[in-house]
Amino acid sequence: MAAALGPRATGADPDVALVRPAGRLRGELRLPGDKSISHRALMLALLARGASRIDGCGDGADVRSTAAIAAALGATVERVEGARATVTYRVASPGADRLHPPSGVLDCGNSGTSLRLFAGLIAGLPLKATLDGDASLRRRPVARIIEPLRSMGAELSARENDSLPPVTVVGHSPLRAVEWMTAVPSAQVKSAILLAGLRATGTTRVREAVATRDHTERMLRARGVTVRTARDGDGAVAELEGGQTVRAIDERVPGDLSSAAFWLVAGAIHPDAELAIRGAGVNPTRRAGLDLLRAMGARIDERPTTTFETGAAADVGEPSADLVIRSSDLRAIALGPADVAAAIDELPILCLAATQAEGRTTISGAGELRHKESDRIAGIAAGLAALGAHIEVDGDDIAIEGPTSLTGSLTDSLDDHRLAMTFAVAGLVASGETAVDGAASAAISYPGFFSEIERIRS
Repeated sequence: MAAALGPRATGADPDVALVRPAGRLRGELRLPGDKSISHRALMLALLARGASRIDGCGDGADVRSTAAIAAALGATVERVEGARATVTYRVASPGADRLHPPSGVLDCGNSGTSLRLFAGLIAGLPLKATLDGDASLRRRPVARIIEPLRSMGAELSARENDSLPPVTVVGHSPLRAVEWMTAVPSAQVKSAILLAGLRATGTTRVREAVATRDHTERMLRARGVTVRTARDGDGAVAELEGGQTVRAIDERVPGDLSSAAFWLVAGAIHPDAELAIRGAGVNPTRRAGLDLLRAMGARIDERPTTTFETGAAADVGEPSADLVIRSSDLRAIALGPADVAAAIDELPILCLAATQAEGRTTISGAGELRHKESDRIAGIAAGLAALGAHIEVDGDDIAIEGPTSLTGSLTDSLDDHRLAMTFAVAGLVASGETAVDGAASAAISYPGFFSEIERIRS
């Protein structure tokens, strides 16, 4: 078997994927539904009174956590199997004013998006709930959402001096509107404040020094909520008036561009590759990873499949495109803090691309990577070094020399889905056999990822 979950050579651990080099890469890929959009679609369907249908939703463990929480707060949630790692969710909600306290702790699993956005949603409701998750999630910082939500009038508490989950939220309605400048670039923080702002008196305004993805703003507009946005240099501001009603709609979720990044890098760094990726979401605030890879010299053809108008209910205001990637000669580039914020989820796989690029790639100001599902700076450095890459870490800065021939080795994903998939892609070009420990974590965002690796290789 070319890539399979199986035991180590020692037979000690069943959660190891063994990946051998591929002679060539060919095929067509359909992505799981965009995880960030899937989360938000389920949450907004919960706030809207009536029936909503969400087609093409991601089916990873994180999205299932959000669906379960929506049900625990009072919605009827039906999941219908779809094609290749997507599902349809049908959500019937009594509306925000009729949601009820959960009977137990709300389990966010591994999903920081679930925890942070639900904290904002619950802050404006007259109920109490505790949000918790797995061991990894319990290491994710939450002060960044507690401070603004408290300033709006909600009561929040967390362990370790209000810095780490679980988080208990006692909501109040109405809240007080705030103007908040985010301390770190974070679409999750911005979205939590905007969701709370729906239940606040006055205008809630969020300012960012570096603009982050705008899915929440687009999706609120698609549901009848007026959201005003503006750019300010590298930064942005978003604001909305409290008291607006979220409308129930039917919608389709585009393919996950962060998942597409693994195939784009696989195709770019492999010497004999041509891969077609269908229906990827190419939101302008989300496509930095794609554009950075192209700046490195990746041969990516892009054909728009739909141009969605902001406010069009069926489309969630999101553009999509078909992408074709071919074997490429890559060159090093320099990434700064704005690039890091814009391509935060793609940085691990871009680091792999850098190992095959001519010159010295530098990434500065990547500290936020240390607060993801794992310390991704430490994890990517250790894994790529084990494969023979020349990678240096200085605080929150990373430097990678290339191109370097990679040699198969044991890599540790730290049970982080993006690291697991990054090391698996590395195995397609490394000599010998690459073992990815903690490979099952890929199902958090991309069920069937390792089956897709088998399908496109020859």
